[in-house]
Amino acid sequence: MRVTVLGYQSPYPGPAGATPGYLVETDQIRLLLDCGSGVLAQLGKHYPIYELDALILSHYHHDHVADIGVLQYGLMVHQLFGERDPHKPLPIYGPEAPNVNTQSLPYRNATAFYPVQENTDLTLADVHVRFLRTDHGDGDPCYAMRLEAGRKVLLYGADSGPGTNWGSFIREADLFICEGTYLDHNLPKTPNGHLSVRQAAELAEQHACRSLLITHLYHAYDSDEVLRQAVAYTVGNCHVAQIGLQIAL
Repeated sequence: MRVTVLGYQSPYPGPAGATPGYLVETDQIRLLLDCGSGVLAQLGKHYPIYELDALILSHYHHDHVADIGVLQYGLMVHQLFGERDPHKPLPIYGPEAPNVNTQSLPYRNATAFYPVQENTDLTLADVHVRFLRTDHGDGDPCYAMRLEAGRKVLLYGADSGPGTNWGSFIREADLFICEGTYLDHNLPKTPNGHLSVRQAAELAEQHACRSLLITHLYHAYDSDEVLRQAVAYTVGNCHVAQIGLQIAL
């Protein structure tokens, strides 16, 4: 597998930035994990959108789904232009609720929606995907994803607070994409469904993840400071998300 960071910022994109979106490639498939604001413009630097095979959504907060509407328009146009099969809608996999979000995911022949739950197992070409509900605040489901292909494991933690029951789901991931929404100075006293950089590093260390990508960062954070606050992680390489960063597993 190869992972490309298309967007990582939150709650909104900085100048020339993008909110969460990650391109996952194997020899057989191209998957997009989340589709935040600015992600499609970054994807276009690598592939045209009509070459995507599937989109998997962790949840429906705006910073993770803002580009879906324009993705649908774009795919419709590519079908009209003969660049994508008009009878082959892009499958979108995402939480089964809330309905106010899921009802807009099927769009003409451009996209189709397939709901997932915590016990859902997906096999997409050579990638096997499992889901885990995270501690993320408002009662609507948010799912972390464990993707396995070619004996490699990618763990996308999505948005996940300290109350997430990871169990063995995260153990010995080859790459853990983990949010570090807060730095020490702005970490809320009451947990609110997000981790700090320091907590992300401690979590990856505890579960012996072979490498760590810290993401979901405010666009004005200094990368060197993020690395300093990730000092607890010593098992492998620690990456700070940047647009265009590619990691091969």
